[in-house]
Amino acid sequence: MNRWFALIPIVALLAVGVFLMVQLNTLSGAPGQGRSYKPDALVGQPIPLTVLPILQGDVETDQRLDLKTAGVGKPMIVNLFASWCAPCRLEHPQLLKLKAQGINVVGVAYKDDPIATRAFLDELGDPYALVLVDREGRAGLDLGVSGVPESFAVDAYGTIVAKSSGPVLTDADLQKLVDALKTPAR
Repeated sequence: MNRWFALIPIVALLAVGVFLMVQLNTLSGAPGQGRSYKPDALVGQPIPLTVLPILQGDVETDQRLDLKTAGVGKPMIVNLFASWCAPCRLEHPQLLKLKAQGINVVGVAYKDDPIATRAFLDELGDPYALVLVDREGRAGLDLGVSGVPESFAVDAYGTIVAKSSGPVLTDADLQKLVDALKTPAR
């Protein structure tokens, strides 16, 4: 009888191991399994209705704007960034290139203080047509971001046509977003 009790911990460890493997396969999207987390889930969908205050100077204004209408009927790149984000600094020169190309870039200051946001933009240059303030991370939740920076290419109809998770560091990464804006709607 004591021999059977010795097998209980081994069986329990095997059961926990099988459970963890199944969970890991589900999250990684292994063949034949559902995928719990899909970073590009909103591609092809309308950008979520998210109303945020506008940053003017270093002040969060009472004026609010819906992220969907921020592009004023033109294609745009929506870029979530923060002054405290090191990869955002690395990506910043690419965003300045977008501005130089005449592409409308809307910034969303994610979980950031407006004074720190303005200092960041004054130091590195301001690539944004406008900046919206997302102190609580509401836009991040609506867009399903896993962290900053993240960028969304949004067509003139308000549909997300591409997403870049993480910093846009190369010209090729940048071109993928730009090309997505130029692709005609289907």
